[in-house]
Amino acid sequence: MAKAPTVMNTSSNHTGARPAPTRVRPFEVTQKLPRLQKMVFGKQLAPTRERYDQLVDALWQGDEPMDALLDWIMEDNARERRGMYDKAVKEGIDAVDNAPQPLKDFFALVDRDPAWLDRELLEEGVGVVQSLGEFGLYIMRDQALMVGYLLSGFNHALVATGALNKGASQRTGETLKWWMDCTEHGGMERFGEGFINTLHVRWVHSMVRRHLQTRKEWDNNEWGIPANQTDMIATYLAFGSVLLLGVRLGGVIITPHESRAVMHLWKYAGWLMGVEEKWLVDSEMEGFRLLRHTQATQSRPDWTSKELGEALSKEPFDRIYPWKNKFPRLHKLYLKYEYHSHLSLTRLFLSREQMSALGLPAWVLPWYPAMTTPLRIARGVHQRASRADKRTLEKKGREQQIYRMKAVFGEREHGIIQPDENHPAHIG
Repeated sequence: MAKAPTVMNTSSNHTGARPAPTRVRPFEVTQKLPRLQKMVFGKQLAPTRERYDQLVDALWQGDEPMDALLDWIMEDNARERRGMYDKAVKEGIDAVDNAPQPLKDFFALVDRDPAWLDRELLEEGVGVVQSLGEFGLYIMRDQALMVGYLLSGFNHALVATGALNKGASQRTGETLKWWMDCTEHGGMERFGEGFINTLHVRWVHSMVRRHLQTRKEWDNNEWGIPANQTDMIATYLAFGSVLLLGVRLGGVIITPHESRAVMHLWKYAGWLMGVEEKWLVDSEMEGFRLLRHTQATQSRPDWTSKELGEALSKEPFDRIYPWKNKFPRLHKLYLKYEYHSHLSLTRLFLSREQMSALGLPAWVLPWYPAMTTPLRIARGVHQRASRADKRTLEKKGREQQIYRMKAVFGEREHGIIQPDENHPAHIG
């Protein structure tokens, strides 16, 4: 295990004095693009030297407003002050008697809508995501999450917070619950569940930044600070650009306006999560390029990729559908089908070598997308031609998403992460 480094001031700006963490790929390597990517996306898919340096610097940067508030909370009476924060999140700053100035300052920031926010466009983005139905969840799981495990620089913070011990089904369920809250109509309003739970996740990230650095298994010099700006950029873009790319490849028709709406939804979620405004993008293509640029700071797959990938691949076997007890043998067979269909969809995006790096069988073929993509294309064409009611499509899609989420949680309570005593974000 690496020796624990001195805890960094996560809110300060990098002046160039700190060396790049060893996880970072050399700049020259980032300029070598596969021929197909260069043809489709152009040279801009490779980062400029300036962009590369900015993203390397961002490995040393946290979330200044939240980190400053956390410094005040942990200074004295941490449990009481944390209680004030929770009350302000759920009920508003005016509900806190004699609210201290640090708390007022933070909520003066998050309670105001940024000048660029278009609530109507955001709600349209919510509708698009809901209309994707279960296939949207498949893309988030099998492309955004699974493929993301190839980037081991991001994985080590997950492992250090107990991601492997918790189990893939619980971890997937918590992420899915937050995603569902953010994509509910009204969910990102001030007292919506998406807004509230995003601020909870923001708090957890700040606690991880503060405390994980004191543990022997974490080394800033190798990974940068935990939950840094660069990794948060990659996370929020996965819910926008990666989702849109994946569903398009799966045969879903997305108009330019719908694309902008989905990106706007996750732009606001990213802002609320603590991503600096300079990294927030409006277009799908701009987001994809920025996501590709963040990969310059990511290490190659390692043991964490294999452990997390293999664990996620087996997650379907833990699902419980409401008809399990009535048809136990059929339920067991259906879970095997889901296991193989998820692997097949992942194979659409990965090579055999990458599948092996994730601990997945390399012989898998993309039969699931091959069988279902023509159906989605035909359905989309028919819906556009017949001018199908959007609200009806959203309702049906949302019902599919809720059904899948309930199966992932099984008999467990539907909730987002609540750090236990072994988690860096726990307050005793």
